[in-house]
Amino acid sequence: MRVVIVGGGIGGLAAAVALRAKGVHADVYEQAHRLSEVGAGFMLAPNSLRVLERLGLYDKVDRIGASITGFAVCDADGTEVSSLSLGGDDGYTMFGMHRADMVDLLVSSLPGDALHINHRCVAFRQDDDRAVVTFENGESAEGDVVVGADGIHSVLQQYVVEPRDPVFSGLTAYRGVMPAERVPDWPDGAVRFWNGGTKNLLVYPVRRGELLNFVAFTAADEQTRESWSAPGDPQRLAVDFGDGWDLLARKVVSQVDTTFRWGIYDRETLWQWSQGRLALLGDAAHSMLPYMGQGANQAIEDGMGLATLLEGVSTADVPHVLVRYQTLRRDRAARFQQGSRFNVELMAADKAPILGAPWMYDYDVEAEARTLR
Repeated sequence: MRVVIVGGGIGGLAAAVALRAKGVHADVYEQAHRLSEVGAGFMLAPNSLRVLERLGLYDKVDRIGASITGFAVCDADGTEVSSLSLGGDDGYTMFGMHRADMVDLLVSSLPGDALHINHRCVAFRQDDDRAVVTFENGESAEGDVVVGADGIHSVLQQYVVEPRDPVFSGLTAYRGVMPAERVPDWPDGAVRFWNGGTKNLLVYPVRRGELLNFVAFTAADEQTRESWSAPGDPQRLAVDFGDGWDLLARKVVSQVDTTFRWGIYDRETLWQWSQGRLALLGDAAHSMLPYMGQGANQAIEDGMGLATLLEGVSTADVPHVLVRYQTLRRDRAARFQQGSRFNVELMAADKAPILGAPWMYDYDVEAEARTLR
């Protein structure tokens, strides 16, 4: 069996690693001329760390990530309203990761000939026996399965469902990283989330604690472009999180010299993820607001779930297996989408957002997938 994965982000790369670990040949086709990620972080949660451990990557994550030991939600003035201690009997914790480091880790886990850059998908076709992706450079790739891991602006999504326009949430995020030495009194392994209603600030360490990742959410006075690379104004950030905010929060924003402004858009939940030999994965299937910290984690779960279901099956059974993949993943991803929207409502009412819960972190996607084989 051959799987063609369109999209070389964290979801597509993780799917390729999982598929190859299950003995399924998988290649990744990425539109960019080189793999790169903006200077931003994300948190690997226990549910995706369980997947990475099964793929033999946990120790590598431990070496390049920043171990997270606690998560505190505070009011804007620093008063703690809820907290979550991390690290449990199973040995798992949470890691703050730089996106570029995670991409490098996954690429290094694949054979050199498994990644094809400068391949922008422009068309897709399939029949009963095969699926073919055509690229802008004139080349094409044929497979028994095609995985659309091509993100929030997915080209392949239109071959599964009718495209729907995203809806601007009214919120903008300022993102970036800075040397941790600029805030020397930052607590080791700490995540802090300050809730100011329509203004929120999330800060945590990445890259072995050498960097601090920050995400500052504000209400937008105009519709903001959905871009990870549009420059933001550090001075505006310092004003928005100045007077009345906790001293530690003000210390962080005062040290920002580079930031990217990202308009936050919501999308309707997709109830169909596959069509014939084509399946969607990651943001192409379930883009979500960033208020539960599960976007990349759910994409990693997708990859392991798909790989487990495809292991050892005949090519003739692929369309049926992809329907089972949809059954496995859709409702869980939708729960995170809804939870992220609910967290926005909670924070707007000056209430603490949902943090960790057993249904989030104790989930074993590989075990669940085996029940559907």
